[in-house]
Amino acid sequence: MLPSYLAQASPNPAANRAPWYKNTAPAYAGIFLWIAFYNSIAAGTITRGSLALCIGALAAAGLLSYGLFYYVPAMVGMKTGYPLYVVGASTFGTRGGYLMPGLLMGLLQVGWLGVGTFFAAKFILTALGMDATPGTTPFVITGVVWGYLMAWIGVMGIQYVAKVATFLNFIPLVMIVIVFWRTSAGITGHVPTQPAPWIAFTLLIQIVVGFFATAGAAGADFGLHSRHSADVKWGGLVGIVAAVLVAGGLPLLSVAGAKVLMPNVEGFNYDAVVAGIGGPLATAMFFLFTLASVPPACFSSFIAGNSFSTMIPGVSRMGSTMAGMTVAIILAVTGAAGNLIGFFTIVGASFGPICGAMAADYLLSGRRWAGPRAGINWAGYLAWAAGFAIGVLPFLPVSQVVKDLAQPAVVYSFITGFAVYALLAKLGLEPEAVPMGK
Repeated sequence: MLPSYLAQASPNPAANRAPWYKNTAPAYAGIFLWIAFYNSIAAGTITRGSLALCIGALAAAGLLSYGLFYYVPAMVGMKTGYPLYVVGASTFGTRGGYLMPGLLMGLLQVGWLGVGTFFAAKFILTALGMDATPGTTPFVITGVVWGYLMAWIGVMGIQYVAKVATFLNFIPLVMIVIVFWRTSAGITGHVPTQPAPWIAFTLLIQIVVGFFATAGAAGADFGLHSRHSADVKWGGLVGIVAAVLVAGGLPLLSVAGAKVLMPNVEGFNYDAVVAGIGGPLATAMFFLFTLASVPPACFSSFIAGNSFSTMIPGVSRMGSTMAGMTVAIILAVTGAAGNLIGFFTIVGASFGPICGAMAADYLLSGRRWAGPRAGINWAGYLAWAAGFAIGVLPFLPVSQVVKDLAQPAVVYSFITGFAVYALLAKLGLEPEAVPMGK
């Protein structure tokens, strides 16, 4: 018998689908326009590589995100009409799918909630001219209020957020254009101070693809709203590849220009550039960046609640969402969620091999979804374990040489997951598929 999360699943009908420019492209573009993506994108990169090289790395990262992480899940979602937690039952099994990608997606969303809460509290307090140091009383109070409010909206009012999400995407887009315009005069004066082009190139790929990894696997959920393969293709090219160049490139160039023009800008974070602009404009921007963070926060809480309530039906959606948000708030107010590069590494290591194993499963099955496989698909789990071990190398206490050689770890974790799954499947470790409906 199929578990309830599969037995009760029904495909999204053709009548409920829409063109790529109404769903996939704007949704993905909104993910990249979230400041959590580009706030630290210049740190450790523009000091090592030329701006031309960095923009080239962003283009390569966008294509890798599209081709390796998004395309197969989106095509499977489009062809079947099923979301990720259903189609993942082929690669990981009917029982194995509970944990991976089911509960794992929810757990990582808790991390994203922590990141969103961290930035919201920081920007609100900065705009108000208050101490925005994690752990202080104002930071804790702001983080608690923001976090639980976003969790409640994610459960009770997500449909209202969805209606204005596309409009809210234009807020950060307009702001990054304004900041770019204010700093563009200094761009030509940028010179790498610690030249290491290969490290700059691979680190940017790691940042972009690591950030995107969970959203790439969730391509199945976007694909089930696509009408045909052309929607999958154009939704990804515009919403991922083009969006990476705009939402990653303009802030990166802005930081480079600001470091030449504004001696008061400390560090290489994008919010430092906004603060360096100063005056009412900077204050307004911090409030607007906070407003634009509402959809990502609500969607993350919705996805986390959906994951937990689907895989653990005995727990209410509200209860599991609030429990997850409690953990997220702790990560935020202690400052742990502010380590974006480390978090992107964990996300990439977790979902890189998942996407790699799914791609191998898809190709070995004749470019189709094989259906849920009985029990636990050990080919998928062993592929994930091998890929995760590769993906977390830069996060471990190893030598700097190993850390540098291991980048972009998220891409290597994908390749490892793909290769190990293909090998184990050929050796007969895939269980038999179980028809949907049994």
